[in-house]
Amino acid sequence: MSILYRSDAPRAAAWVRYFAEHAPDLDFRVWPDAGDLAEVEYLIAWQAPAEFIARLPRLKVFFSSGAGVDHVDFSALPGHVPIVRMVEPGIINGMVEYVSLAVLALHRDFFDYMAAKAARIWDPLEVPPASARTIGVMGMGALGCAVLERLASYGFNLRGWNRSPREIEGVESFAGPDQLQPFLAGCDVLICLLPLTAATRGILNRELFSLLPAGAALINVGRGPHLVDADLLEALDSGRLSRAILDVTEPEPLPADHPFWAHPRVFLTPHVASMTQPESAAPILLENVRRHQRGEPLADVIDRCRGY
Repeated sequence: MSILYRSDAPRAAAWVRYFAEHAPDLDFRVWPDAGDLAEVEYLIAWQAPAEFIARLPRLKVFFSSGAGVDHVDFSALPGHVPIVRMVEPGIINGMVEYVSLAVLALHRDFFDYMAAKAARIWDPLEVPPASARTIGVMGMGALGCAVLERLASYGFNLRGWNRSPREIEGVESFAGPDQLQPFLAGCDVLICLLPLTAATRGILNRELFSLLPAGAALINVGRGPHLVDADLLEALDSGRLSRAILDVTEPEPLPADHPFWAHPRVFLTPHVASMTQPESAAPILLENVRRHQRGEPLADVIDRCRGY
């Protein structure tokens, strides 16, 4: 039984070692040394082209090597092939760390102090308690829930918005389009952790920013296409928003002449908020393969109609 890994090359060796030790009965291959593609039954991939998928006639399961599946061309995969997203501790912990860092940096005015240092200005700012700020998370999936749980430990007021209702202790929850406006009205810091779908593409736009309190900040760790760049720049320049921390952009890498690079109120990182860690991901993926072999339901299969 053949499994093909076509994803982050630097991490391939760790996947090979794990499967060699824990699943020697499985033929684990790494692209481009893939052998006969007609033998491949399981694919672990990121951005596999449609013409490549067409060369896998025996494909049984497509495993996304990351938490998102917006990189997958659903039309290229036969309807009987399940698409499984990656849900593993490494991705979750990385996202929790990044968002905690971003929120605390905003809360404790680190970016203002960076500017003050550059100008050699010693100017202490008032330090409000965490309970004086409300943090809102758009997307209450596995990542969103983990982020909210960690932020709760600092004492922030928390609210979450989701496509469908979801209750979390200590979090004021909102659901659906009708509750988006009241959700946004109370968010001092807005965090986007939504999946990218037709419904969420461009959701971070002028209209949404107008519903936030004046001076709110944005953290986008979802996907670049969630954001309308021109609308963010307008909101920052007008003072509607105070700052934006962006880990994702459209396109990636961001072109050198893009205005985000030079904007003093935009902080950029190159899509590093969370990454799949082979040490924790490989055991979870292997267990899913074993479940499939035993005829049991796969875990973390996405709904093609919803896109996540």
